[in-house]
Amino acid sequence: MSNLILGIETSCDETAAAVVEGAQTVRSSVVSSQIDLHARFGGVVPEVASRAHLDLMIPVVAESLVSAGVEAPEVDAVAATTGPGLVGSLLVGVTAAKSLSLVWDVPFVSVNHLEAHLYASFLEEPDLEFPLVVLLVSGGHTMLVLMEGHGRYRVLGSTLDDAAGEAFDKVARYLGLEYPGGPAIDALAVEGDPNAFNYPRSLVQENPDTMAEDRKLAFSFSGLKTSVINHVRNNPDVSTADVVASFQEAVVDTLVTKAKWAAAITGAKGLCLGGGVAANSRLRERFLDMCIEIGVQPFIPSRSMCTDNAAMVAAAGWWCLQIDGSSPLNVGANPNWGLPERI
Repeated sequence: MSNLILGIETSCDETAAAVVEGAQTVRSSVVSSQIDLHARFGGVVPEVASRAHLDLMIPVVAESLVSAGVEAPEVDAVAATTGPGLVGSLLVGVTAAKSLSLVWDVPFVSVNHLEAHLYASFLEEPDLEFPLVVLLVSGGHTMLVLMEGHGRYRVLGSTLDDAAGEAFDKVARYLGLEYPGGPAIDALAVEGDPNAFNYPRSLVQENPDTMAEDRKLAFSFSGLKTSVINHVRNNPDVSTADVVASFQEAVVDTLVTKAKWAAAITGAKGLCLGGGVAANSRLRERFLDMCIEIGVQPFIPSRSMCTDNAAMVAAAGWWCLQIDGSSPLNVGANPNWGLPERI
């Protein structure tokens, strides 16, 4: 059974590599951020991101091996994110991983980026009890996933339009806040009143018992984003701190309420957060309070495990290898790859 997995993550603007032992012990985790490269554009530029990955890939992988105290022959498999993400960025990581697997004569493992986020919690709390529900909130995805065991999960509900992270970025950009928008809103919201404005909570302000099944655990943030932008446009002198605090509260209210409903519907023993937006201070606070209120075991990963990293890719790769075996080398980058359901 393969034990030491080298993980590689290049789905967007983070070049990351990590060595994980047995899907539980992080021997090293190296992340090189491109935030400064993209800040002047107000968002990620795909061509800039892929070129930066090319420059950073070899030194990042080398640093991860050195930090782990591992020689190349000791690596048992190489796992890489093959989707979803930016196709140019993905290709850099996938090509590097395949090359290393060929040179080292070890298995290559294709990993879904969203599946990797599911396993971030297990790196810090390997004894989490099933069944559990993961609230996965990232820049491009917002979903609730029921995990009934390792390699057994299904999507309970996802966003119908904008993801929460997209809404954060778009509102921040409109308000002229720094990039990236999520952390900027998180920091400024502390100075504002979260109850200053009652922005809409889509698909939450209804009785869940009377809602259609396909809407009960679904998300929608496009209307909230538009409401905030229209409010500021019509009231240009309004306090920006109050706006972002009220906007953030509306997003968090929606996320926490849906997670609470999911726990009740599934009878989950635990609730976990995952994805980049899971680093948001208010979401972490409200999520923990909700779990305590309903008597469900909460788990909130450290912020370094919420954002994109290769340790979670290596952990997911370890499980994929045990369940499905190695991936063929003709597997390519799949920028639109949804979370594969495993039941």
